[in-house]
Amino acid sequence: MARVRQRGTKPELRIRALLTRLGIRYRLNASSLPGTPDIVNRRARKAIFVHGCFWHRHAGCRKATTPKRNKTFWLQKFRANEARDKRKFDELHALGFGVLVIWECELESPTDLGDRLKLFWNL
Repeated sequence: MARVRQRGTKPELRIRALLTRLGIRYRLNASSLPGTPDIVNRRARKAIFVHGCFWHRHAGCRKATTPKRNKTFWLQKFRANEARDKRKFDELHALGFGVLVIWECELESPTDLGDRLKLFWNL
């Protein structure tokens, strides 16, 4: 698990390129905010999380598999991840931030993702 990157992943880089093309300004990994969102615009009060389908358990996704070995450990870890995500989203909402979660598998359709980002940013 130590080899799993937290910053600068390929999905994150693709979303950042999309945001730049849309003319949206942002900051990366705001550690002062709950959950350290991957992309933040404080003025617009928007936060984006780029989630891997496996680690954050994207419901109904084929990438959200459960390893067969040490299954109880993995199920407990995934439950803890989901609970932490929900808690951090609630904290951001309480601070007045709009939160958007972009799943790794959603990058397969960049036009839909671009439309979703425009809608989120009211463009």
